[in-house]
Amino acid sequence: MTQAMHLILIIEDEPAIRAVLRVLLESQGYRVAEADTALRAEIEARTHKPDLLLIDLGLPDADGLKVIRRVRAWSQVPIVVLSARTMEEQKIAALDAGADDYVTKPFSAPELLARLRAALRRDLHGASASAVLDFASVHIDLARREARGAEGELHLTPLEYRVLACLARHLGSIVMQRQLIREVWGPDRQDDSRSLRVCIKNLRSKLEPDPRQPRYLITETGLGYRLRADSGSPVVGELR
Repeated sequence: MTQAMHLILIIEDEPAIRAVLRVLLESQGYRVAEADTALRAEIEARTHKPDLLLIDLGLPDADGLKVIRRVRAWSQVPIVVLSARTMEEQKIAALDAGADDYVTKPFSAPELLARLRAALRRDLHGASASAVLDFASVHIDLARREARGAEGELHLTPLEYRVLACLARHLGSIVMQRQLIREVWGPDRQDDSRSLRVCIKNLRSKLEPDPRQPRYLITETGLGYRLRADSGSPVVGELR
């Protein structure tokens, strides 16, 4: 099956540590972006829309807590702290700022990878999303970012997976257009409804039996979109 692997943004000012993390993550099939300052981190987060932020708190131009709070103002992307700060109050401050998990340095590679997988799983299913979606002859595993149709492998872009994941978190309910754009493209693109329409059109061409009469990606005129799936699509449980 075709995979669109998750993109992880490493926010770390030490080049040697960034290099180690890049090698580790890429060896597991993740795509990687990097930032060495708080300012660069916010730019990269808005530009690349990573699936997870791995952030050190001791950045040269600002505390990492500031980055977490600013990102949380517009995104629910998973954030895992990787820091040498070991005091309990420092960990609590990071979690209160919006981090999802906290790993201390020096770190165990297997543990860090397990924490990242867990954070990505939690982001995917939340309380009500579907990990696996069935659309007629199309089967999609959102957690693994794998898709298969009647003809075999089906290619969906990372952007298309993010739109589907956002809609799946509210399966059967209307997701407002502005909410979709904010969560997928970021607040700087809040008025870019054209990109959303193009993405929905492309998804329909891949998922719908008849894209001209959609059964699964429904437009709610003047509001946004609603995702439906066949009744066989299971609700998320614990993913591998």
